[in-house]
Amino acid sequence: MNLKNQAMAGSLESSDVLVSVSPLEGEVQVEIQSVVYEQFGKELEETVLDVLKQFNVNNVKIMLNDRGALECTVRARVETALKRAGLEGEKC
Repeated sequence: MNLKNQAMAGSLESSDVLVSVSPLEGEVQVEIQSVVYEQFGKELEETVLDVLKQFNVNNVKIMLNDRGALECTVRARVETALKRAGLEGEKC
């Protein structure tokens, strides 16, 4: 599925993550800024890619600005941003 628009979810508060998604032709691009990147950067990226796979999204630029969010929060924010962006081909 492809995204229709740009969208955001989350905040820059402590223990949260601000997620921004936008359509990108032909690839998946993930950018992560995190206060705990050295310890959990790989896990953050794996979580994002897992959610994208779950929603079958292949053409997206996704940016995370993480302030120490738990995995469940990251998943929820990515999912919310994707739904706000409008998934083409999504069945209601």
